[in-house]
Amino acid sequence: MMILIAAPYRGGTNDDPALMAQNLAHLESVALPLFRAGHLPMIGEWVALPLIRLGGSTKPGDAVWNEIQYPVAHQLLDKCDAVLRLEGASAGADNDVKLAQERGIPVYFSLRDVPGVAGAKSA
Repeated sequence: MMILIAAPYRGGTNDDPALMAQNLAHLESVALPLFRAGHLPMIGEWVALPLIRLGGSTKPGDAVWNEIQYPVAHQLLDKCDAVLRLEGASAGADNDVKLAQERGIPVYFSLRDVPGVAGAKSA
């Protein structure tokens, strides 16, 4: 399955780049276990951030950022087979879950609940 990993990225950081990088690292922390379990992990920021940079964004929340950041995740949901929602307050990740549930896409709230992960080699 292609699984969208959803968790805080910008939320709670006050747009501090170091905190945003920590949040991205947290999102990425489950990518390898998902891959080793036979899934294709996907993180919206992997797609959005290069586009945001190419679009000329100068800061989180500017017009280019808003044009790309959340619409990318919404488009990815059309291609993903499931969502893995990691802990942490995030309106964006909560919205991803809401949209997935409305579309009938399975949502997992723990890595261990994703099919095949329990028997996979850990990171």
